[in-house]
Amino acid sequence: MPDISVGIPEELLSDLDEHVGNDGKFVNRSDAIRASIRKTLDVLDEIDSRHGRLEDE
Repeated sequence: MPDISVGIPEELLSDLDEHVGNDGKFVNRSDAIRASIRKTLDVLDEIDSRHGRLEDE
């Protein structure tokens, strides 16, 4: 799996960290970020579908 670097504002990182760890929903930051990207892509696919911009697979 490729590694990437991104800059994240401290406020977003603090909010993210509230959901990471033993008592959180995600095991680590990477897991949380991957889940967020997947969700965003699903939403974008739904928008594209409504506007007829998705190609049939």
